[in-house]
This record gives sequence, structure tokens and C-alpha cells, in this order.
Amino acid sequence: MTVRPMINRDSQFFWDGTAAGELRIQKCNACGAKRFPPGPACQECDAYDRGFEVAAGTGTVFSYVVHRHPPVPGKELPIVIALVDLDEGVRMVAEVVDVAPEEIAIGQRLQVDFNRVDDELTLPVWRLDTPRSSATRRPEAE
Repeated sequence: MTVRPMINRDSQFFWDGTAAGELRIQKCNACGAKRFPPGPACQECDAYDRGFEVAAGTGTVFSYVVHRHPPVPGKELPIVIALVDLDEGVRMVAEVVDVAPEEIAIGQRLQVDFNRVDDELTLPVWRLDTPRSSATRRPEAE
């Protein structure tokens, strides 16, 4: 069982993007401010005219934690959770996969990838940005 995110009208574009293999960031059409997580109004100018841009899918570890306990449904412990500063200037909470806890460090470069959970949910996950991981994998088509 995977813990499922709350998907609503403010975040639907983001989840549509992950299903398409894109990392989408909310962008205010009035002032250009970027925001994550998405919300109903711009934090800079209070406009409700929202759009999005597709991020490059790269960023830097700002901080991280290694979650060892308690168990998380659908996850094998330990789990590395990082705050990632995206190159576009926003910060997001992210799961870093395929990395031992002792291999992660503040300042490391990460690359987004996508984990198709089922027909309705594709989650963004992050990997160390190495030559072999520099090409983002897209969710498999049915």
C-alpha cells in the first residue's frame, strides 16, 4: 500500500505532469512568481491567474533526513527525504531513491525520475545526478 497524496484543483496540473513524465511548477501569469507547493493564489501579488512551467528536473540537496522509524506503508526503511532546491528557484520535499544514507550530502546534485505506482498515480522521485542518470526516464506507456 502506498500513501497517496491529496490531489485537488490546485495541484491537478502537477499530477497530470508527473503522469506525462514532467515536473511542473506553478507560475503566476500576472507577475511570473513560481511556487511550490501549488496553491490557489500567488504569494507575491495575490493574483488567481495561475499557470505552470515544466522544470528541468534538476536541483541541489539543501537539507535531508534519513527516516528509519516508524514504518511507512509501502516503503522499505531507511528512506532518504531531502529538501531540493530546484534550478528554477523553488524548493520541494523529495524522496531520494537508490542511494545509501551515507552517500547523500548537502550540496549534491539530483535528477528527477518518475515512479508509476498504478494507472492513477505517478510519483516524482529523485536520484543522484550521475552520467548514467542524467536522462530522465519517462513513465512507461500502457
